[in-house]
Amino acid sequence: MDEKDIRKIEGHLRGTFANARITLRPRPKQKDSAEVYVGEEFIGVVFQDEDDDGSFMFEMAILAEDLP
Repeated sequence: MDEKDIRKIEGHLRGTFANARITLRPRPKQKDSAEVYVGEEFIGVVFQDEDDDGSFMFEMAILAEDLP
């Protein structure tokens, strides 16, 4: 993912979840994805869609230990 895509998706996620602390960071060994953080906490990964139509997929795991 290039910097333009990262900033565009970051803006979308910030607006969708009303949280300005969301940031995306490029993955050093994977060029088709970026890590998603809220502050310093890793929450998931955004991947480029394989169809190459400009779409992306956000994947987030919810661990049992994080649930009340």
